[in-house]
Amino acid sequence: MHQVAVIAVPPATTFDLSIPGMVLGETVVNGDPGYRVRICTARPGPIASGGGLEVTVGLGLEVVAEADTVIVTGTDAREDVDIRVLSALRRAAAAGTRIASICTGAFVLAEAGLLDGRGATTYWAKSEEFAQRFPSVDLRPGVLYVEDGNILTSAGLSAGIDLCLHLVRTDYGAAVANTVARLVVAAPVRPGGQAQFIERPLPPEAGTSLAATRAWALDRLHEPLTRAGLAVHARTSIRSLTRNFHAETGLSPLQWLLHQRVIRAQELLEATDLPMDQVARLSGLVTTDSLRRHLVRKVGLTPSAYRASFTRRPRVVRGDWPSR
Repeated sequence: MHQVAVIAVPPATTFDLSIPGMVLGETVVNGDPGYRVRICTARPGPIASGGGLEVTVGLGLEVVAEADTVIVTGTDAREDVDIRVLSALRRAAAAGTRIASICTGAFVLAEAGLLDGRGATTYWAKSEEFAQRFPSVDLRPGVLYVEDGNILTSAGLSAGIDLCLHLVRTDYGAAVANTVARLVVAAPVRPGGQAQFIERPLPPEAGTSLAATRAWALDRLHEPLTRAGLAVHARTSIRSLTRNFHAETGLSPLQWLLHQRVIRAQELLEATDLPMDQVARLSGLVTTDSLRRHLVRKVGLTPSAYRASFTRRPRVVRGDWPSR
């Protein structure tokens, strides 16, 4: 079982603090829990938190040394962080442990010196303050999350869910991650480079949402979909489709289609023994060369290497996967 230590740095953001347990705690692989999530802090006991809630953390930082992944969640303590927390993070980084932050937890990682010379992000409203304090960090304020080696950082609040789903996908594959996303009623795994905020974060007025068109497209990823075809289904112009698509998803129609096709290819590689040309065809990537190129670009693995990395799950034998 993958061991996860979540460090609460008071005053802790309670929503952020709940995310790792909520997402990673729903991960089940072959009937067994995929993660053991434990919350710790420098001084166990009641800790200050936002929102008027009383939070008690019973574990100390000794659990950090036992963790495969360490996550620092959002905090209002953006200066003078407890030296014990910084020291624990430095030791974990030196040991090669994967370390992540949610929201303003990036300030803690930067204070520990773990982000110097690395790409990172944080909550967009705190980006200017972060950039002024840590000029040696390659801050990318407009994205959901950034992975640079064994260090990952995410934007605020719900972007922490995206980060945790990305961790699940990295550890157990796209199929497991998307199952967890459904369980926590979250969007499927989104690319880290997607914008932190979109023009219209809530569903638009009745009759103008492209949700039905996106659902229609997901059923037809193996077909040669175009912006014109999507526009016909949505009963709108290509120009309006592109504008509204970006407003609702943060991506252009073709970017969204490519992302969904790569995810479909990952699921097929994990769950079937289909040959590569069929995986490419069923996912809409068409050719094995295209499948290889996009998968290497997205996850750094060839299709064969990706399949070999996720053989821990039971396979669906050839012919059992739906043809759509």
